[in-house]
Amino acid sequence: HKIRPLENVRNRDVFVIHSLYSDPDESVNDKLCRLLFFIGALRDAAARRVTPVIPYLAYARKDKKSQTRDPVTTRYVAQLFEAAGAHQVITLEVHNLAAFQNAFRIPTDHLESRFLFAEHFSEVLGGEDKIAIVSPDLGGTKRAEAFRSVLEERMDREILGGFMEKARALGTMTAGRLVGDVADRVVIIFDDLISTGGTIVEAARRCKELGASKVFAAAAHGVFAGQASATLENDDLDGIVVSDSIPPFRLPREFIEQRVTVLNAAPLFAEAIARSHTGDSIVELFGG
Repeated sequence: HKIRPLENVRNRDVFVIHSLYSDPDESVNDKLCRLLFFIGALRDAAARRVTPVIPYLAYARKDKKSQTRDPVTTRYVAQLFEAAGAHQVITLEVHNLAAFQNAFRIPTDHLESRFLFAEHFSEVLGGEDKIAIVSPDLGGTKRAEAFRSVLEERMDREILGGFMEKARALGTMTAGRLVGDVADRVVIIFDDLISTGGTIVEAARRCKELGASKVFAAAAHGVFAGQASATLENDDLDGIVVSDSIPPFRLPREFIEQRVTVLNAAPLFAEAIARSHTGDSIVELFGG
């Protein structure tokens, strides 16, 4: 890879926008190398500050040792950005916020998607009185509860919460129990990402078994890996909503047109970049 800026960046505040996911043209590792080399080139060109803006951060899910001698890849990626000369990192909805923040020794800004999805669902479900927000696992309950609180305030009505208990063996969900009342309610299963779709479909199936009237899946990142398109073509799911951090190119076009809604996250990133440049608070974007 050889990549260089075509504009004068001397003493400038530079933001490099690059989402790190694999596509038919480049692997995630190709994109990561390009981004790292470009950060280095910008520093060598005398940029005052370089901030990578990464809508989807690769390897952010591998943040702990789950087996003996496992790598902690999130920390290694953080070290690469630091070594290349990044001053700060901005990203959207990481899997584990504490692990993400602890991995970096440079400032990080974590953008949350709950307001983006609350705006969408408050319009789509404006006529619905009975709604519930469900986390597909216990670890995502704080994320789902934050979204439930925002949506409840925006729609000015009571919205219930719940979560799935689950067990995994070799990456496959083997058991699950839904905690919460979803009977006769429109359910939104809220998570940070949809990978193969197995967790989401299992949660949707359980919600429908317990009497949910409709079930939507909402996640910031639509990874749609492996056989996700076949898995998600399931009658228990009435719709899927994701941001455009990753284009849904792995799904069939007809399926996207019928079942998938892609929300534009550009205004959120634009506001974060503007606030970072002027020194204003990014946390205040999310009520902090």
